Amino acid sequence: MQDFPHHYRCVATANADQSRVRVSSQGLEDLTTDVPREFGGPGDQWSPEALLIAAVADCFVLTFRAMAAPSQIAWHALDCDATGTLERVNRTTQFTTIQLAIRISVPDEIEEEKVLRVLRKAEETCLITNSLTATVTLTVEITRQ
Repeated sequence: MQDFPHHYRCVATANADQSRVRVSSQGLEDLTTDVPREFGGPGDQWSPEALLIAAVADCFVLTFRAMAAPSQIAWHALDCDATGTLERVNRTTQFTTIQLAIRISVPDEIEEEKVLRVLRKAEETCLITNSLTATVTLTVEITRQ
């Protein structure tokens, strides 16, 4: 890992005659975004709102993955279903809650409490959720194989 601080640069480019925005970052494929359906947009492209919630889900999965091996947690599959609630609070639009519904498949011999402990730790240390003011809740469904 590199020393801190880390810097991440993205560029959003738009034209006045169209609603779509191109988002780019060096070395990555460009994304096309647009206003979500809830704000009168077409709803057929990624939106900043969807990207933020996707970043939360992705960060949770990557954080859990990084913690699982040193914690000796064997697992088969992990699904993080993230739902963000956007509300008006004191005349400001913001995400107030983000619910993470986790479904994880583990071998029969893995202790459930150990899995839950690492999942909670991943939620607590996810850098994306730690950068937000929204309250994050976690529900977990463990299946065994």
